Amino acid sequence: MRVRTGFKSRVCLSAALVLALLGVSSPSLAAGGVCERIVVTGNAQYPPVLWVDPDDSKRLVGAAVELLENALEGSGIHVDVLNVGPWARAQEEVRSGRVDMLAGAFLTPGRLAEMDYVYPPYMEVPSVIFVKRGKAFPYSGWDDLRGKRGSSLVSNSFGAAFDTYAADHLDINTVPSIEQSFELLLRDRTDYVVYERHQGLALAAQMNILEQLDVLEGSLINEPLYYTVSHNSACNSPALRAALAQGMHRMVRQGEPRRLVEKYRDIWNDQFAPISQEEPALE
Repeated sequence: MRVRTGFKSRVCLSAALVLALLGVSSPSLAAGGVCERIVVTGNAQYPPVLWVDPDDSKRLVGAAVELLENALEGSGIHVDVLNVGPWARAQEEVRSGRVDMLAGAFLTPGRLAEMDYVYPPYMEVPSVIFVKRGKAFPYSGWDDLRGKRGSSLVSNSFGAAFDTYAADHLDINTVPSIEQSFELLLRDRTDYVVYERHQGLALAAQMNILEQLDVLEGSLINEPLYYTVSHNSACNSPALRAALAQGMHRMVRQGEPRRLVEKYRDIWNDQFAPISQEEPALE
């Protein structure tokens, strides 16, 4: 899988400027050594879980934001969810510890070496193969993607099994935004796009291209989505991890993730999606 990234120094500088402009400084500690504020980021192209706040482009909104705030309610920890740029940059900022947490990530061996995962996961995310309408091809498994041109988001994961198979056998060109992947698909410069189903449909609706896409039947890849805490975060402590785990256990038991995803799906649709659109048919 080919990955194109920018210059590291430029990435770090840009993210640092965002944090400085928002007044995010060294963490202050409450009694017991727990940070009073944690800085969180994530994939800004992930509605209804996360997307850029239409009223403040430096921040993210979505189901993952409210769910994390609810999980930490009563802990004395304030959640600050920032848009630091593309998904690849967001991951780098968390790896470095300049940002404390990711608000949604699949489990991969690489991330396990750099981040602590918060259990339990808060939802299962289905990913699928999108194709241009009228250009569907026979599909019974990942082998049918061999020899075809794929596209997806830089540094995105679809679970360890698919990532390993793709790295060894598939030609997937990665780009900074999933909109670019869809544009390449519609211009016949790629044969398929692999991305999360609901997020892809939401962004396609925003682009007004739903009627030009299909989803390959049988291409479903389900992976659990987790919050993660950077190993290099100054706020990463047993107390914080305990607060997160206890809060998430309570939220999942109460069914909050499902409720909030539905709530923010409606918010996204009201703000961005055209009114009369249908989901792509399964070929």
